[in-house]
Amino acid sequence: MALGTENRTEPIPAPAVDETVKSAGSETAVFAGGCFWGVQGVFQRVRGVTATTAGYSGGTAASANYSEVSAGVTAHAEAVKVVFDPSKVSYGTLLRIFFSVVHDPTQLNRQGNDIGRSYRSAIFYTTPEQQEIAAAYITQLDGAHVFPKKIVTQLVPLAAFYDGEEYHQDYAEKNPHNPYILVCDVPKIAGLKQQFPDLFEEYHRK
Repeated sequence: MALGTENRTEPIPAPAVDETVKSAGSETAVFAGGCFWGVQGVFQRVRGVTATTAGYSGGTAASANYSEVSAGVTAHAEAVKVVFDPSKVSYGTLLRIFFSVVHDPTQLNRQGNDIGRSYRSAIFYTTPEQQEIAAAYITQLDGAHVFPKKIVTQLVPLAAFYDGEEYHQDYAEKNPHNPYILVCDVPKIAGLKQQFPDLFEEYHRK
């Protein structure tokens, strides 16, 4: 969970700037917030999210593989592509979840014991509207001193997203007893259920 929210029962404030209400459709967002296992584990349980994919953004296609990314020799961040229905969940709400329970946005190039640029906090926006909403929200949260330190999340345009290897997809679901999953990711999912009960839904791997 984000720094300072471990004992929260309510999420951080909602964004003052968000999408206008939209009709049913499909929109894509890409987030990086540390190890993509946990990021995917949270977003795939959000009502209105129709698909998630663990992968890489920020670097080139040639270096989009786990061995190079985890070695820290690429410009990639571990990221998750989130496809959602904006009539059911807004982009701003996804940002609120991202900052509330997915990760600590004040840690630079790391999340906990996972250290390196591949674990950096980043929002890869896919439209000018997403850029505007995300920039306004970061300013809002910093201005309200919601976190004890300044947000270091990068806000950059999405150049490309490269799907991660198949064994990384639904990793937390496939490996529920993995100690890393139990310590790092299960609490994030519990935080989503507690802080966003109206948006939480169980996930069943196909």
